[in-house]
Amino acid sequence: MSQRPITQAIRTRVDMTNEMEHSSPVFFTSSFTFDNAEDMRAAFADETDDNIYSRFSNPGVKEFQDRVCALEGAEAAYATSSGMSAVFASFMAILKQGDHMVSYNAIFGSTHTIITKYFPRFGIDYSYISGNDTEQWERAIRPNTRMIFLETPTNPGLEIVDLEKISALAKKHNLILVVDNCFATPLGQRPIDFGADLVVHSATKWMDGQGRVLGGVVAGRSDLVHDIYLFCRSTGPAMSPFNAWVLSRSLETLDVRMERHSANALYIAQALEGHPKINQLKYPFLKSHPQYEIAIKQMKSGGGIVCFDLKGGLQSGRKFLDGLKMLSLTANLGDARSIVSHPASTTHAKLSESERAAVNITPGLIRISVGLEHRDDILQDILQSLEQC
Repeated sequence: MSQRPITQAIRTRVDMTNEMEHSSPVFFTSSFTFDNAEDMRAAFADETDDNIYSRFSNPGVKEFQDRVCALEGAEAAYATSSGMSAVFASFMAILKQGDHMVSYNAIFGSTHTIITKYFPRFGIDYSYISGNDTEQWERAIRPNTRMIFLETPTNPGLEIVDLEKISALAKKHNLILVVDNCFATPLGQRPIDFGADLVVHSATKWMDGQGRVLGGVVAGRSDLVHDIYLFCRSTGPAMSPFNAWVLSRSLETLDVRMERHSANALYIAQALEGHPKINQLKYPFLKSHPQYEIAIKQMKSGGGIVCFDLKGGLQSGRKFLDGLKMLSLTANLGDARSIVSHPASTTHAKLSESERAAVNITPGLIRISVGLEHRDDILQDILQSLEQC
């Protein structure tokens, strides 16, 4: 009987014992034993799939990876210690000295730092592109271009990139397309269905959903994931067995959680649109969003993030954060509890003022990760704080 992806993710499990546990155990071990010298030799020679060392593989980590594959429609996946280690590994396992990458310019601050500060140290060049003008993207491609990287929706400005168009461009030029799918989650968007070669996630966010553990994952083409596995096997950003167990359990409720997150976020966005203290509000499934038509084409829901620009700029942004009574101020998103951040002074503070302006991160930009509380309680806290701005 054919099962839908969410059912596959819930029912996929690993069993290395003779017991019949309904829930997979945590495999707390740094290494694994062998019955004889030949079995050990064959494992190290990659002639078998036997576990050797938890920096290489672990049964609980494999369960999490297999569940992500089911959700993303991927051939293979490799889990890492954090979302940024997944991003970094997807770059460094594939790109080499002399290569060039084309990236959307609206990306997470730490990803921007990797590209602008550390790529030059490895002799890797890059070009930043804005918008969905495919001619602009194509003009940036060089003979040594190897990869296209993008986020959609972007962090924090919720810009939407047309996956179908960029994927067609990547295939035309034989480039590897890597998509950060953290904001949408596999339940809201499957970039591989639109032609992406690799998808990266900070599993710390919506996949965990309760702000408990760090984790990252790269999923996609098996040949590329194998290269990433070999890179991580030597360099060490392995996911811990406990974090894998937590994240694997969390995926079982991702579907119902994202339904509530998305419904709450849409409600908040509709209620705040046109508020006198707000210049512009963005949510992918609002018709006022500049890329609304692209969003409804490639996304199943608008996700759990709402952002808006306060008219009073930096001063109003700080007043808004200080006036909140329930919503949390913390360096995370995707939690059951609603979270507010001010990107210009936190996640994107290391960008220059001109760099922030280029990706529409204004001094008064507020990002809200809408949680699972009652929607009217979330809205009430936002409205009372807006009155103080």
